[in-house]
Amino acid sequence: MERGQKHSARLGGQHGGGRLKMILWLAILGSGVYTGIKVIPVLVNNFQFQDAIQSTARLATVNRQSNDDVRAAVIKEAKEQEIPIQPSDIHVKGDNGNVEISADYSVTVDLGVYRWTLNFHPTAKNNAL
Repeated sequence: MERGQKHSARLGGQHGGGRLKMILWLAILGSGVYTGIKVIPVLVNNFQFQDAIQSTARLATVNRQSNDDVRAAVIKEAKEQEIPIQPSDIHVKGDNGNVEISADYSVTVDLGVYRWTLNFHPTAKNNAL
């Protein structure tokens, strides 16, 4: 046997096995990074919107805002955060200093081969002392 044939015999004819695994892992890693790039900004926007409506609920109690004023403030914040929400999707309950804000909206992320719809339900509540 020649030297190259001995080396091939020792490996059992598995020349491309390691290379295939590497390509597969790189494809998985690449798709994970791509998905993260598409989804993380949507999640960050939701987090910032949740924080904004919590602040709005606290300020509504202090400033004694009406439900319509609170809804208008939430709509304004949603536009700033580029949240696709309709005024009818924002629910405000307020009486005796208690304010409760809830909203429902969905964002569809286009991943090229799949469209992923993320549903969000941020809420905020501020009870008077």
